[in-house]
Amino acid sequence: MDVTVDVGSPTPPYEQIRAQIAAHVQGGLLPEGSRLPTMRALAADLGVAVGTVARAYAELESAGLVASRRRTGTVVTGGVSPGTGQERVRAAAEELARAAREDGVDESTVLAAVHAALVRVAAQPGM
Repeated sequence: MDVTVDVGSPTPPYEQIRAQIAAHVQGGLLPEGSRLPTMRALAADLGVAVGTVARAYAELESAGLVASRRRTGTVVTGGVSPGTGQERVRAAAEELARAAREDGVDESTVLAAVHAALVRVAAQPGM
């Protein structure tokens, strides 16, 4: 699992962690049953306080994406359900990623294009 924290970002570190893990779960990179790193281990890897990771995990749990269990730690419980819009979006994202890689388009350009498309669609009447 690849999670990073940008200390220069205006987004709080716990939110960066939450968003990245949620994206991994919803994108199918972390399937149901996958164990997340312990809070202490992830905090040490990212150079953040354990409380920061704890808050991210708590928000993921309240969203129904993970569950904290005594003996097994934090485990993925949710994700992409077959037949949902998320599955369609995930498939489109994978196709976009393949096309970008084939055409040599870098990640930041792809992410900026997707963000711009989301903003344009949200601004359309009736959306």
